[in-house]
Amino acid sequence: MQGSIEAGNSVFKKVNMNVEVFKTNVSTRRYANKLVNQIHKAFTHYNANFDLDDCDKILRIQCTKGVIGSRKLIIFLKDYGCLAEVLPG
Repeated sequence: MQGSIEAGNSVFKKVNMNVEVFKTNVSTRRYANKLVNQIHKAFTHYNANFDLDDCDKILRIQCTKGVIGSRKLIIFLKDYGCLAEVLPG
């Protein structure tokens, strides 16, 4: 079966999903929610969420189609006053 993995009697569909994690300067939930909404509007294949409890104020991006344009996203965020950098994986 193309596009799937068989494990015993179960079949799992392969999902190509890229993930990138960014360190940010976001400190409030309100600001984070605004950014997530703008990311979802501008990058329709991205799923974004923040972990503001982490010391690096993490922005996690999952891309369901294609690849994550980290540089483009960093420039996009800067337009909203958000500083971001890719965390090494």
